Amino acid sequence: MTTAVAKPTTGFSATAFQEFLESRVEPTWLTAQRRQAFDAYREKLSSGLDPEEWKRVELRTFRPDQFQVKREGAASGMGTLMQDRAEFAGAVVHVDGQCQRQNLSAELAAKGVLFGDLNTIARDHGEVIQSHLSTRGVPTDRDRFTAWHSAFCTGGTVLYVPRGVVIEQPLYSLIALSQDGAADFSHTLVILEDGAEATLLEETASANPDISGLHVGAVELLLGSGARLRYAQLQNWNSKTWHFAHQAGRVAGNGSLQWTVGGIGAKLAHIHQTVDLDGRGAEAQVNGVTFATDKQVLSYYTQQTHNAPDTRSDLLYKDVLRDKSRVIWRGMIRVEPQAQRTDGYQRNDSLLLSNTARCDAIPGLEIEADDVRCTHGATAGRVDVDQVFYAMCRGVSEREAMHMIVQGFLQIVTDRIPVELVREVLDKAIERKLGIGE
Repeated sequence: MTTAVAKPTTGFSATAFQEFLESRVEPTWLTAQRRQAFDAYREKLSSGLDPEEWKRVELRTFRPDQFQVKREGAASGMGTLMQDRAEFAGAVVHVDGQCQRQNLSAELAAKGVLFGDLNTIARDHGEVIQSHLSTRGVPTDRDRFTAWHSAFCTGGTVLYVPRGVVIEQPLYSLIALSQDGAADFSHTLVILEDGAEATLLEETASANPDISGLHVGAVELLLGSGARLRYAQLQNWNSKTWHFAHQAGRVAGNGSLQWTVGGIGAKLAHIHQTVDLDGRGAEAQVNGVTFATDKQVLSYYTQQTHNAPDTRSDLLYKDVLRDKSRVIWRGMIRVEPQAQRTDGYQRNDSLLLSNTARCDAIPGLEIEADDVRCTHGATAGRVDVDQVFYAMCRGVSEREAMHMIVQGFLQIVTDRIPVELVREVLDKAIERKLGIGE
C-alpha cells in the first residue's frame, strides 16, 4: 500500500507558517525572530498601511495566496543564470529562495570576509549577524510587509567585511525566480566594520517571461566609521512579478555609501528606501534609474535622515516612461535638531516617451535644525521630436535614436557610478528594454 504524501499548505496562514518552520534547519534565535515577526504580521493585517506611502499604489488585484514559498531543500531543477566572470571576487546565486552556488576568493576568506548564503552563515557564524539582522536597518515590525518578510524569509545574501579590510574587486549576488507561482522572501545583509571597503552588484531576475512570481525582500546596508560601500541593485523581474521591498542604509561617522538602484522590471513594484546618516561626516549618494513600459507601475518611497552634524546626502532619480506605465516617487529629507550643517539634496527627473504615461514626483523636507542647506526638485517632460527627426535624417533608425536620447538622459546618473562593470550591466538592461538588437 502506498502512503500518500501530503502537499504543502498554500498561502501564508498559521498552518503554512508552521509547516515552513518545520522545513527549516536554523538556529533557535532565528526561529524565535520568525515567530515574533509572524505574530506582528497577523496583527498588522487588520490595520491599514501608511496612507502617505501607499495611497498611490493600487493593491486591489494583488492575491498573495496565489503564491507559495518553496520549502528548503527542494531542488529547483535550474542551472545558474549568471556566467562566470573574472571581474568578480565572489558570487552567490539564489533561485526560488534556494542557494544554488556560492564562492569567495581564498584570499578574502583568509582575511575574515564572509560572503554567502544567509542560511549557511546564520548556522555557522550566527554571532556575526544576529545583532544586525532585521534590527538596525529594517525592523521586523515596521509594517505588514517587513513582518511578512521576516516571518517567511527564505534566505539571501550576507556580506561581512572585518575592520580595515579593503575588497578591490566587485562581488556579485543574483536572486532569481524560475517556477510559476513561486514566492521569494530573500534578505540582503551587508556589514562593513570600521574602515572596510567593498563593492556589491546584485541582480533580481525571472528565468522565464511567462511565469508569475512574488518577491517580498529586504536590504540592510550597515557601515561602520570610515567604511565605504558601493552597492548597486538591478531589479529586472518579468512583467508578471509583484515586487515589494524595504531597503535601508545606515552610515556611521565619516562613512560613505554610494547606492545605485535600477528599476526595469516587475508588474508592480514598491520600494521603501531609507538612508540614515548616524555619525559626524557621514555621507550618502543615492542614484536611481527607472524604465517603465506597457502597464508597469514602479513606486519608490525614499527618505534621507540626517541624525548627526556635518553630514551630506545626495539623491538623484531618473525615470523613463513609455506606453501606459506609471512611476511614483515620494521623497523626503529629514533633518534632526542635532544635525547642524547638514547638506541634503534630492531630485527626480522624468522623461515621457508617450502621452499616456504618468509620473507622480513629490519631494519634501522636514527640517528641525537651523544651520542647513537642503534643496529638492522634480521635472517631467516629453521627448523632443526634433531630436528624433535630426537623428533619423542622418541614417539612424527611430529605435536607435530613442536609445541615444534615453541614454543621454540617464547618463548623468550612470556617470556617477565608478565601477565600469556596473555601468555596463545597467546599460545592457536598458538596451533590452528598448528592444535594441532584436
